[in-house]
Amino acid sequence: MEMSARNSIVLVTVDCLRADHVGFMGYPRRTTPFLDSLAGESFVFPAAIAAGAPTYYSVPAIMASRHPLALGRDVLGLAPDEVSLASVLKQAGYATASFSADNPYISSRFGYERGFDAFRDLKSDTAPIADRKSAVSETRWTTRLNQGLQGLASVWRPMESAYDELYFQYCQRVLPHANSVEGLRPYPAADVIVDQARAWLGSVGKAPFFLWLHLMDPHWPYYPKEEAQELMGRRSVTPFRARYLNSYWNRSDLGPRRLARHTDDVVALYDAGIRWADVQLARLVESLREAGQWDKCIFTLTADHGEEFLEHGGRFHSPGLMDELIHVPLLMCVPGSEKREVGKSPFSLVDLAPTLLEAAQLPVPSEFRGRSEWDRVRRGTNSDRAAMSECVVGCTNPFHPEKRLGSRMLSLREERFKLILQFDSSVERVAERFYDLEADPGEHAPLAPSAQKVVRRRLLEAAREHLERSHQQRDRRMSLRARLRDLQLEWTRSFPQRPETQASGSRPRPA
Repeated sequence: MEMSARNSIVLVTVDCLRADHVGFMGYPRRTTPFLDSLAGESFVFPAAIAAGAPTYYSVPAIMASRHPLALGRDVLGLAPDEVSLASVLKQAGYATASFSADNPYISSRFGYERGFDAFRDLKSDTAPIADRKSAVSETRWTTRLNQGLQGLASVWRPMESAYDELYFQYCQRVLPHANSVEGLRPYPAADVIVDQARAWLGSVGKAPFFLWLHLMDPHWPYYPKEEAQELMGRRSVTPFRARYLNSYWNRSDLGPRRLARHTDDVVALYDAGIRWADVQLARLVESLREAGQWDKCIFTLTADHGEEFLEHGGRFHSPGLMDELIHVPLLMCVPGSEKREVGKSPFSLVDLAPTLLEAAQLPVPSEFRGRSEWDRVRRGTNSDRAAMSECVVGCTNPFHPEKRLGSRMLSLREERFKLILQFDSSVERVAERFYDLEADPGEHAPLAPSAQKVVRRRLLEAAREHLERSHQQRDRRMSLRARLRDLQLEWTRSFPQRPETQASGSRPRPA
């Protein structure tokens, strides 16, 4: 096929975007009116499943079509020279670019820049005002009072929660004043990312291109644009109120029952972030249409993972495999393809890259572990495979390899049933949770060990085959190179070069 006849590919990943907070997935609030309209001419996947959560366990599947722990639990990101969607398309002659909103886990540190002509990890142009204790300035008498109360709380347990609440309220009121919610946001909003993408698109001419955008608007801390809050039909919160809600939601001294009092307000901020991403994606598609590029462009939207709002007592997106974290939206608009309802069986994001390549009539590299589902998507049929997701429990600060070696968790999800396994090597035990999603969609009542034995056996066999295959197919050379990259970065940070001996390039970005 001639280069000029090839379809371009736009891939948008929205951080923390839950499937059930998107209009075309049934959400009643108007978070995604533009994407809802686009869904009318697109393939919509009712059960797209991330290969892990959070970002560092999900994006390797999207970009390199492999499960996140395939190179070892201590390896994050893409290994040097690992084949990825970007490298395949660049080799095929595509212009390639990535614009992301300052997410460190998809930065060049973890190998994501390979294959891109332009790779920009954009920072916010505002300096967020510090939160809580770091920004509190205490006078001599308030310091003495605080120390006295803290001492009393440490010896009299009933005083502890009262002290924590008092100190929290005090911190909120003495923090430096913020003039706008915008000034509190620690990462650039979607309009900044889309502006960069539109400028780059204007430079590619008629060449086919691959554009990857990663938007952070629904990510905590939830500081949406004022316009987005108004579009959601809510009065814009003041900077004080927005910071108060985010700080309260982040408190480690409160349990779910006390946190729940602000859940609705926090979710409203989260939803407004989704709405702003939707508004900006409308601008992006408008640019593609005006430039005559839309009719030859495969447009795909998905998320790296979801977000928890106390459904199982947690917040944010710590490593875990419940559906609020791994069930994500997936929409594919493919020129020249008749829209058809996609089968209801789970679609693993491990299969996304090969599916996109086949939709673009390009060969799928043998290194990809996923397989193309393009034929099944076009026919609207179901798959007989379970979608697998995995992560390492407790790995919330993965910048150092030794922090990544907790217990492995694996989930296998079919249309109706889901099995979650946690392997604890310290006690040589495997914990099981088995759910009937038809009867228990919220995953609150695991089935008894005696229930659905045939299904349980089938999923356990699939888990065993997955673990054996992961071990047999591990690329030791690639794993070693990734570890050496980590060591090199640690060495560079520990022993920085003297100014006169530094190369002309920028210094490594600190974690």
